[in-house]
Amino acid sequence: MSGGVDSSVAAALLHEQGHEVVGVWMRLHDAADTVSEVRKSCCTLDAADDARRVAARLGIPFYVMNLEREFDAGVMQPFLDAYLDGRTPSPCVDCNTYVKFGALLGRARHLYDCEAVATGHYARRDDGGADGTPRLLTAADSNKDQTYFLYGLRQDQLAHALFPLGGLTKPEVRSIARSLGLVTADKPESQEICFVPSGDYRDALRERAGWQPEDGPLLDADGTRVGEHRGVAAYTVGQRQGLGVALGEPRYVSRIDPLSNTITLARRQDLETREVPIERGTFVAGEPPSRDAFRATLRIRHRATPVPALVRPASADEPDRGGRWIAETDEPVWAAAPGQAAVFYDGEVVLGGGRIARAA
Repeated sequence: MSGGVDSSVAAALLHEQGHEVVGVWMRLHDAADTVSEVRKSCCTLDAADDARRVAARLGIPFYVMNLEREFDAGVMQPFLDAYLDGRTPSPCVDCNTYVKFGALLGRARHLYDCEAVATGHYARRDDGGADGTPRLLTAADSNKDQTYFLYGLRQDQLAHALFPLGGLTKPEVRSIARSLGLVTADKPESQEICFVPSGDYRDALRERAGWQPEDGPLLDADGTRVGEHRGVAAYTVGQRQGLGVALGEPRYVSRIDPLSNTITLARRQDLETREVPIERGTFVAGEPPSRDAFRATLRIRHRATPVPALVRPASADEPDRGGRWIAETDEPVWAAAPGQAAVFYDGEVVLGGGRIARAA
């Protein structure tokens, strides 16, 4: 229970269905010692208080579970390392895979004898896979679907996962919360990076990784120096704002090289590609649909429109070597940022995914 409306209603629905529900708020980092002025964080002290009040309203036990060590190793450090390496991280994917359905699930089964972990994610699961194995399905409300952040779940994790909101819309969830008198009914959405209260990830780089910005050259696509950047970790592929250059036609960050401390810019159309390299690929079913090539729709950002693609092993001699794949899209995708998640779908079924790799 994060202290938001979604997890509150998820708990309420399961309680109404007769499940024995245990509410748990995860303490993940020192933001838990602060209070959010706008009540938009799921990780601050006021969020824990909201979760506690909802649990009391429902009449279910409530606990605070300290998972700071697991969060630091599985989410925080990869987040910091990615930016320092010129990549754009996907911390929500790591949090779901390693913390919520990893450490939390393990502790819940051991300490409280719980059979499953339920969350307020907008996603669905069924047992329609081969031999009745669980499948991860997109939410009924496509505008709220969050399966992009859940692609990394394994079969043993998905078998013990519940998503009570998968068939609901956000307005329906808020309506249920109001009807039950839950304090979170009209609470604003949580911010994108819950463990960065300021909203600026560069603050986390300074405070937690000792990052000191080092100026370096901004290069145009032809190699011409057109300005200076303020530290490569302060930029992401596809970024336009804050570049400080005027070249007639808009420019976007197209490449980040932390080794040479350079940022390369390009025109918008230059960031389009039909070939997306993917690493660390995993599949919900445990195996890819085919060891050779297979068709899927590909999503390279949470809000991006999925595009049809042919997915093939990066190495013809060693299929699926190290989880490396190439997605050849039927139409161009824009600003495929290294480090971001790339997720494969077959209709409503989530096949799996990986992280976008740097192009050669």
